[in-house]
Amino acid sequence: MRSQRTAVVVGGDERTELADLTLAMKRTAEVLRRAGVRFALCGGLAQFARGGTASDHDVDFLILPEDADRTLAAMADAGHEIERPPEDWLVKAYVDGVLIDFIHRPVDRPVTTQTLADTDDLSLAAMTLPVLSGTELLVHGLLRLTATESNFTEALLLARAIREQIDFDRVREETKVSPFARAFLFLADELGIGDGP
Repeated sequence: MRSQRTAVVVGGDERTELADLTLAMKRTAEVLRRAGVRFALCGGLAQFARGGTASDHDVDFLILPEDADRTLAAMADAGHEIERPPEDWLVKAYVDGVLIDFIHRPVDRPVTTQTLADTDDLSLAAMTLPVLSGTELLVHGLLRLTATESNFTEALLLARAIREQIDFDRVREETKVSPFARAFLFLADELGIGDGP
Protein backbone atom coordinates (compact mmCIF):
# COMPACT_ATOMS: atom_id res chain seq x y z
CA MET A 1 0.00 0.00 0.00
CA ARG A 2 1.44 3.38 -1.00
CA SER A 3 1.73 6.00 1.70
CA GLN A 4 0.66 9.49 0.66
CA ARG A 5 1.78 11.23 3.84
CA THR A 6 4.49 13.33 2.16
CA ALA A 7 2.78 14.11 -1.13
CA VAL A 8 0.78 17.22 -1.88
CA VAL A 9 -0.87 18.24 -5.12
CA VAL A 10 0.31 21.51 -6.65
CA GLY A 11 -0.93 22.51 -10.08
CA GLY A 12 -1.98 18.95 -10.82
CA ASP A 13 1.48 17.49 -10.20
CA GLU A 14 2.38 15.33 -7.23
CA ARG A 15 5.22 16.85 -5.18
CA THR A 16 7.28 15.17 -2.50
CA GLU A 17 9.46 16.69 0.20
CA LEU A 18 13.19 16.59 -0.55
CA ALA A 19 13.95 14.89 2.77
CA ASP A 20 11.58 12.05 1.87
CA LEU A 21 13.08 11.74 -1.62
CA THR A 22 16.62 11.50 -0.30
CA LEU A 23 15.65 8.99 2.40
CA ALA A 24 13.96 6.80 -0.22
CA MET A 25 17.01 7.20 -2.44
CA LYS A 26 19.33 6.02 0.33
CA ARG A 27 17.17 3.02 1.21
CA THR A 28 16.94 2.04 -2.47
CA ALA A 29 20.68 2.41 -3.08
CA GLU A 30 21.35 0.15 -0.11
CA VAL A 31 18.99 -2.52 -1.50
CA LEU A 32 20.70 -2.35 -4.91
CA ARG A 33 24.16 -2.59 -3.39
CA ARG A 34 23.23 -5.62 -1.30
CA ALA A 35 21.79 -7.28 -4.43
CA GLY A 36 24.92 -6.53 -6.45
CA VAL A 37 23.00 -4.38 -8.97
CA ARG A 38 25.10 -1.68 -10.64
CA PHE A 39 23.32 1.68 -10.80
CA ALA A 40 23.69 5.41 -11.23
CA LEU A 41 21.56 8.16 -9.78
CA CYS A 42 20.02 10.25 -12.57
CA GLY A 43 17.13 12.69 -13.02
CA GLY A 44 16.31 15.50 -10.63
CA LEU A 45 18.26 14.23 -7.62
CA ALA A 46 21.38 13.78 -9.75
CA GLN A 47 21.01 17.38 -10.92
CA PHE A 48 20.62 18.46 -7.29
CA ALA A 49 23.69 16.46 -6.23
CA ARG A 50 25.67 18.32 -8.91
CA GLY A 51 24.47 21.76 -7.80
CA GLY A 52 21.26 22.14 -9.79
CA THR A 53 17.65 22.61 -8.75
CA ALA A 54 16.21 20.21 -6.20
CA SER A 55 13.83 17.51 -7.41
CA ASP A 56 10.29 17.39 -6.07
CA HIS A 57 8.72 14.43 -7.81
CA ASP A 58 10.48 11.04 -7.74
CA VAL A 59 13.84 9.27 -7.60
CA ASP A 60 15.48 8.00 -10.79
CA PHE A 61 18.17 5.34 -11.12
CA LEU A 62 19.80 3.96 -14.25
CA ILE A 63 20.30 0.19 -14.30
CA LEU A 64 21.39 -2.29 -16.96
CA PRO A 65 18.52 -3.86 -18.96
CA GLU A 66 19.50 -7.34 -17.80
CA ASP A 67 19.19 -6.22 -14.16
CA ALA A 68 15.53 -5.14 -14.32
CA ASP A 69 14.10 -8.41 -12.97
CA ARG A 70 16.80 -8.70 -10.29
CA THR A 71 16.12 -5.13 -9.22
CA LEU A 72 12.40 -5.76 -8.81
CA ALA A 73 13.05 -8.99 -6.92
CA ALA A 74 15.48 -7.24 -4.56
CA MET A 75 13.03 -4.42 -3.89
CA ALA A 76 10.18 -6.86 -3.27
CA ASP A 77 12.35 -8.93 -0.92
CA ALA A 78 13.09 -5.72 1.01
CA GLY A 79 9.35 -5.23 1.51
CA HIS A 80 8.68 -2.53 -1.07
CA GLU A 81 5.81 -2.38 -3.55
CA ILE A 82 6.97 -3.00 -7.13
CA GLU A 83 5.42 -2.28 -10.51
CA ARG A 84 6.11 -3.34 -14.07
CA PRO A 85 4.43 -0.60 -16.15
CA PRO A 86 3.37 -0.99 -19.79
CA GLU A 87 6.30 1.18 -20.88
CA ASP A 88 9.17 -1.16 -21.70
CA TRP A 89 12.02 1.16 -20.78
CA LEU A 90 11.71 1.14 -16.99
CA VAL A 91 10.40 -0.64 -13.90
CA LYS A 92 9.16 0.97 -10.69
CA ALA A 93 9.03 0.59 -6.95
CA TYR A 94 7.61 2.59 -4.05
CA VAL A 95 9.60 3.27 -0.88
CA ASP A 96 7.45 4.80 1.87
CA GLY A 97 5.16 6.22 -0.80
CA VAL A 98 8.00 7.71 -2.86
CA LEU A 99 8.12 6.62 -6.50
CA ILE A 100 11.43 5.08 -7.61
CA ASP A 101 12.04 4.69 -11.35
CA PHE A 102 14.62 2.15 -12.49
CA ILE A 103 15.36 3.19 -16.06
CA HIS A 104 17.19 0.84 -18.39
CA ARG A 105 16.54 2.55 -21.73
CA PRO A 106 16.42 6.33 -21.34
CA VAL A 107 15.75 8.37 -24.49
CA ASP A 108 15.66 5.13 -26.56
CA ARG A 109 19.28 4.28 -25.73
CA PRO A 110 19.96 1.17 -23.63
CA VAL A 111 22.01 1.67 -20.49
CA THR A 112 25.44 0.06 -20.84
CA THR A 113 28.40 -0.49 -18.55
CA GLN A 114 29.92 2.58 -20.26
CA THR A 115 26.87 4.62 -19.25
CA LEU A 116 27.26 3.52 -15.64
CA ALA A 117 30.96 4.38 -15.77
CA ASP A 118 30.13 7.96 -16.82
CA THR A 119 29.53 8.93 -13.21
CA ASP A 120 31.18 10.52 -10.21
CA ASP A 121 30.90 9.32 -6.65
CA LEU A 122 29.18 12.25 -4.94
CA SER A 123 27.74 12.74 -1.47
CA LEU A 124 24.04 13.42 -1.14
CA ALA A 125 22.23 13.38 2.20
CA ALA A 126 25.32 11.86 3.87
CA MET A 127 25.50 8.96 1.40
CA THR A 128 28.10 8.60 -1.34
CA LEU A 129 26.79 7.06 -4.53
CA PRO A 130 27.47 7.14 -8.30
CA VAL A 131 25.83 10.16 -9.93
CA LEU A 132 25.44 10.46 -13.70
CA SER A 133 27.73 13.04 -15.32
CA GLY A 134 26.49 16.54 -16.05
CA THR A 135 27.12 15.93 -19.74
CA GLU A 136 24.91 12.85 -19.84
CA LEU A 137 22.22 14.55 -17.76
CA LEU A 138 22.00 17.33 -20.34
CA VAL A 139 22.04 14.85 -23.23
CA HIS A 140 19.08 13.03 -21.68
CA GLY A 141 17.24 16.28 -21.09
CA LEU A 142 17.71 17.44 -24.67
CA LEU A 143 16.81 14.13 -26.30
CA ARG A 144 13.50 14.16 -24.40
CA LEU A 145 12.42 17.36 -26.18
CA THR A 146 9.69 16.90 -28.78
CA ALA A 147 7.24 19.05 -30.72
CA THR A 148 4.71 18.66 -27.89
CA GLU A 149 7.26 18.85 -25.02
CA SER A 150 9.71 21.52 -26.16
CA ASN A 151 10.07 23.66 -23.04
CA PHE A 152 13.76 24.60 -22.61
CA THR A 153 13.42 25.83 -19.02
CA GLU A 154 14.68 22.73 -17.21
CA ALA A 155 17.62 22.26 -19.58
CA LEU A 156 18.56 25.94 -19.31
CA LEU A 157 18.48 25.81 -15.52
CA LEU A 158 20.66 22.69 -15.54
CA ALA A 159 23.16 24.04 -18.07
CA ARG A 160 23.47 27.35 -16.23
CA ALA A 161 23.91 25.72 -12.81
CA ILE A 162 26.55 23.13 -13.76
CA ARG A 163 28.02 24.44 -17.03
CA GLU A 164 31.60 23.71 -15.91
CA GLN A 165 30.65 20.02 -15.54
CA ILE A 166 29.32 19.72 -19.10
CA ASP A 167 31.29 18.76 -22.21
CA PHE A 168 29.29 20.79 -24.74
CA ASP A 169 31.16 19.31 -27.71
CA ARG A 170 30.03 15.85 -26.65
CA VAL A 171 26.49 17.09 -26.06
CA ARG A 172 26.42 18.49 -29.61
CA GLU A 173 27.69 15.21 -31.06
CA GLU A 174 25.29 13.00 -29.11
CA THR A 175 22.22 15.16 -29.73
CA LYS A 176 22.83 16.28 -33.32
CA VAL A 177 19.89 14.17 -34.58
CA SER A 178 17.47 16.40 -32.63
CA PRO A 179 16.47 19.79 -34.07
CA PHE A 180 15.23 20.75 -30.60
CA ALA A 181 18.65 20.02 -29.09
CA ARG A 182 20.36 22.02 -31.84
CA ALA A 183 18.01 24.94 -31.18
CA PHE A 184 18.68 24.71 -27.44
CA LEU A 185 22.46 24.69 -27.91
CA PHE A 186 22.24 27.73 -30.20
CA LEU A 187 20.21 29.52 -27.53
CA ALA A 188 22.63 28.45 -24.79
CA ASP A 189 25.53 29.87 -26.79
CA GLU A 190 23.65 33.14 -27.39
CA LEU A 191 23.01 33.41 -23.65
CA GLY A 192 26.64 32.72 -22.83
CA ILE A 193 25.83 29.40 -21.14
CA GLY A 194 27.36 27.05 -23.68
CA ASP A 195 30.90 27.13 -25.00
CA GLY A 196 30.10 28.22 -28.55
CA PRO A 197 31.18 31.52 -30.16
